[in-house]
Amino acid sequence: MRAYFVVPLFSVLAAVSVSVVYSLLLPLERSFPLTHRVELDQLRARDRARHARILQGSVSGVVDFSVQGSSDPYFVGLYFTKVKLGSPPKEFNVQIDTGSDILWVTCNSCSDCPQSSALGIQLNFFDAASSSTAALVPCSDPMCTSALQSAATICSSQNNQCSYSFQYGDGSGTSGYYVSDALYFDMVLGQSSTVNSSAPIVFGCSTYQSGDLTKTDKAVDGIFGFGQGDLSVISQLSSRGITPKVFSHCLKGDGNGGGILVLGEILEPGIAYSPLVPSQPHYNLYLQSIAVNGQLLPIDPSVFATSNNRGTIVDSGTTLAYLVAEAYDPFVSSITANVQQSVTPIISKGNQCYLVSTSGINIFPQVSLNFAGASMVLKPEEYLVHLGFTDGAAMWCIGFQRVQEGVTILGDLVLKDKIFVYDLARQRIGWANYDCSLSVNVSITSGKEYLNAGQLSVSSSTRDTLFELLPTGIIGVLFYTLVLN
Repeated sequence: MRAYFVVPLFSVLAAVSVSVVYSLLLPLERSFPLTHRVELDQLRARDRARHARILQGSVSGVVDFSVQGSSDPYFVGLYFTKVKLGSPPKEFNVQIDTGSDILWVTCNSCSDCPQSSALGIQLNFFDAASSSTAALVPCSDPMCTSALQSAATICSSQNNQCSYSFQYGDGSGTSGYYVSDALYFDMVLGQSSTVNSSAPIVFGCSTYQSGDLTKTDKAVDGIFGFGQGDLSVISQLSSRGITPKVFSHCLKGDGNGGGILVLGEILEPGIAYSPLVPSQPHYNLYLQSIAVNGQLLPIDPSVFATSNNRGTIVDSGTTLAYLVAEAYDPFVSSITANVQQSVTPIISKGNQCYLVSTSGINIFPQVSLNFAGASMVLKPEEYLVHLGFTDGAAMWCIGFQRVQEGVTILGDLVLKDKIFVYDLARQRIGWANYDCSLSVNVSITSGKEYLNAGQLSVSSSTRDTLFELLPTGIIGVLFYTLVLN
């Protein structure tokens, strides 16, 4: 259940007429089978399947960057959110994917799609014929014309129907057709109220799935793409002024998981921003150097530069983290040199590990990832993973994995327990260390300027709403306070 507590606004504001930009709230949930242990090689195999999709270089809706609920290698986690589609509205659990653009759900006509899920959720299927507001997207529709720039979109001259076919490098994929129908959501208004609202959007109806998408252990109803393309929901809604062109998340890295996901800007004084590499289909950043215990590593910055099949990507759908060999080797050597007097370095199943007796992992140094304009400081638990005990000593292993060449990918191991803001309007990503079980402040902006901190100001020229979202496990409690000038 979702509860909303609203502090009433002074009645004098009722006479003020303003244009309001809204923020869309989505409940973020996590579920995993507690008895399912996963080894590092299995996590690497799963991540490699995702990375094969990245390297295909397709522009729209092809790369599967699902957001995982935990970087803990003992469990398989999954973050998903609920969306309501159609009239009458029907609820679907969709995986959150920052690497693709399309929202798609499984059609009732799909014969190869999962019928059950080990995540403890009931799978639902979309039936366009049962929705009074559903309409197929013809080839002449501007949204289809835009999507045709991607090789994944096709148009049939026989039935004038805009369709898609996403084929992934690991052999999995999905195909179907585009539908226009109502998306229902909780909309936060500037008048200090939350209402159920809706907007027509274009999304995919999947009639065929293959590979990992057919497995029941992590089956959901579809994928919610949060990419920058025209067909992403955030682009569709923001282009009509319904939501700001920014989304944020804070993923809890331990315990029962959960977290916060909001189409809006999380405000936190400590957030540092770094510019996105322009004209990229993924969230590429300018990684410039890495420091261990304050000492810069001897790494040629060009190994991080964005080019064909190279670059540095923030991917909350990757469980671990991946460094190109030119960076990985000096990184591991420096970590080992800093702690070898206090721990026992060993190799376990091809991974660099350390046996730690009683001193804990605080003896490990801090690591700094230095980007253009901002640095990301990693604590030991944000680059190490705990893999049990050997002879009474805790075994901690380097969670960064070595790739011979290709893309440096910063996954959940690094991103957990941080606020991340994807500011697409300003083409930047921001982050700050944060306890994701705490509340966050989110800005809803109707003027040109965003709130940076503090209390909300309301005037006749612009209205900015600052509200606080409180996660309670997998459910958030929302309240907001308005202060009259």
